[in-house]
Amino acid sequence: MRPRISGVALNRALSKLGILSRAQATDAIRAGRVRVDGRVVLDPARLVVPERARISVDGEVRTRARWRTILFHKPRGVVTTRRDPEGRRTIYDVLGEDARGLIAVGRLDRATTGALLLTTDTQFANWIMNPANDVSRVYVVTVRGEVTPAMLNDLPATRATLRKASSRESHLVVELREGKNRQVRRLFDAIGHEVTRLKRVTLGGLEIGALEPGEWREVTRAELRAAFPGARVSAPSS
Repeated sequence: MRPRISGVALNRALSKLGILSRAQATDAIRAGRVRVDGRVVLDPARLVVPERARISVDGEVRTRARWRTILFHKPRGVVTTRRDPEGRRTIYDVLGEDARGLIAVGRLDRATTGALLLTTDTQFANWIMNPANDVSRVYVVTVRGEVTPAMLNDLPATRATLRKASSRESHLVVELREGKNRQVRRLFDAIGHEVTRLKRVTLGGLEIGALEPGEWREVTRAELRAAFPGARVSAPSS
């Protein structure tokens, strides 16, 4: 008697296969971009058996991607999304075929540069993005006007170091422990200082180092485990 293989939700199946994150998969399914056995499926909760179903996204049949993670120096002026409805350049346009099968681990806004991980390991990506795991994110920040040491007390949930300040602009290093959208910009807006330049220089224990904007490098499982103690990194397939 053959063992029974249970089905999983389609959006979860796409995530488990390392094709899209669950949120990206849900959006793609609802947009009519996903077919199962040749038929468009619009319900992200539709049960499928990944080992048996023929799943395609945007007309391309997708199978499990090999494990891969890269550290990318995101340039200014590109958005962290696979496709942009406004036609703006995306990180996938910059990376081209080098990003095939990879999903972004979180986001950096269009004007922010610096360290961004992309991976096929959705388990690891979900671990990083979970605020409960307290992952450090360090930014180099330039703002308009003079920030005083006393003002740093008004920046909640941060560790901020003032490097240089003048009446024209101030330079700081800021550490956050969660990745809320535009959080650094909103923190400084709240104390009356507009962020003019923002670069993420470390994520967990990974540093952007000598990578120039638009450059990337491969990251090994061993590096991830050292940089993110306790992280759920998928084991090699047997």
